[in-house]
Amino acid sequence: MKRSIYYFILLALMAGMGFTSCVSNKKFTASEARVAELQKENAASLSQLNECKMQTMKLREESASIQNDLNLLSSESEMTIKDQAARLKDLREIIQAQNDRTTSLKNSISKALLNYKADELNVYQKDGKVYVSLSEKLLFKSGSDVVDPKGKEALKSLADVLNSTTDFTVDIEGHTDDVPINTQRFKDNWDLSTARATSIVRILTDEYGFDATRITASGKGEFHPINLNDSDEGRSGNRRTEIVLSPDLEEIYELLYQ
Repeated sequence: MKRSIYYFILLALMAGMGFTSCVSNKKFTASEARVAELQKENAASLSQLNECKMQTMKLREESASIQNDLNLLSSESEMTIKDQAARLKDLREIIQAQNDRTTSLKNSISKALLNYKADELNVYQKDGKVYVSLSEKLLFKSGSDVVDPKGKEALKSLADVLNSTTDFTVDIEGHTDDVPINTQRFKDNWDLSTARATSIVRILTDEYGFDATRITASGKGEFHPINLNDSDEGRSGNRRTEIVLSPDLEEIYELLYQ
């Protein structure tokens, strides 16, 4: 009986030692895993620290560059305030001179075309340009692009004024009403309006000596009416040719962008 008790005690002691050894091994393994985890975290922290240092250096360089630019801009601004005021004064003088030339041209054209009736032509200023609006009844027969003799006389009077100045370019715009046209010669109102504008360009350049490099022909068809097309009078007003005289803006551009 004593021997059995002794044997049982011995087994209990051995089991306790085994359990203790197992627990120690588990703690050691957990410690190793924790150390590895801490090492990774430390490496990541060091990487982030280095990245922060690099970003800080970059920000310092950018800040210094921006400060240099600001200093330069401030210096240039102080140097050019007087120059800007002088440029603004010059610009105002150029614009005023341009307006004076435009008004003078408009008055000269109005005087040259004084003998024509209000329903035949109209001369006016708009948006810094001079417009000479010539009615169909003065220039063309219905559906034709051949300029009538009376229309040629008006164009000659206009050319005499235009040839005396080189400060303006000329756009010839043909316009129609909204009544469709489809003939052997003209497929639609685009064709008719363009052909009429081209006819006037040829007369001004070939017969009256206007500089061809300063003139352009375009057809607007029925898409830019000045009246409603719901009456004979309205449609008649829409059938017109507009000669648009635009001032040369090169001097202004040079001053603005120099």
